[in-house]
Amino acid sequence: MYLAAEKKAEIFKKHGKSEKDTGTSEGQIALFTYRINHLTAHLKNNRKDFNTQRSLVKLVGKRRDLLNYLIKSDITRYRAIVKELGLRK
Repeated sequence: MYLAAEKKAEIFKKHGKSEKDTGTSEGQIALFTYRINHLTAHLKNNRKDFNTQRSLVKLVGKRRDLLNYLIKSDITRYRAIVKELGLRK
């Protein structure tokens, strides 16, 4: 399994309020970014894996929705998470 519980807790601890608080937008965006990077690396080796490709597109859409929510609710938190994760705007 590519995402152990320790790694997940580490992501939420770094980007969220605590490792148990999995509902913050920043934590969710960071988790989706980690999963997107993993799936992108997988698809570079397995070009014809269309199920993974569909999952990747769905994850990107979910992350985009959360980023749009964060823009509307708190622009400073949005700018901080985009800069921290190195995402394009």
